[in-house]
Amino acid sequence: MTANPILLQRKYARVIRRYAQLYGESIEESMRKFYKSTLYQLVSEGVADMHCMSDDYLAEELHREWEERNNTGEKINE
Repeated sequence: MTANPILLQRKYARVIRRYAQLYGESIEESMRKFYKSTLYQLVSEGVADMHCMSDDYLAEELHREWEERNNTGEKINE
């Protein structure tokens, strides 16, 4: 299922803001991480109705993804 593009943009903003609050990141850094993430791809493509998950859950998933990337030494294109 795909969500309305306007609703998705609002969802992205809430997840980015929540990630910044939870992990002490700036909004700019949180936004960069979100839009470079696999999570963003999944939500934007409507995979498994990820857009229906709570903002807290998605912020935590974003954190897990970046922790895993840091632990594996994966390079991210800036």
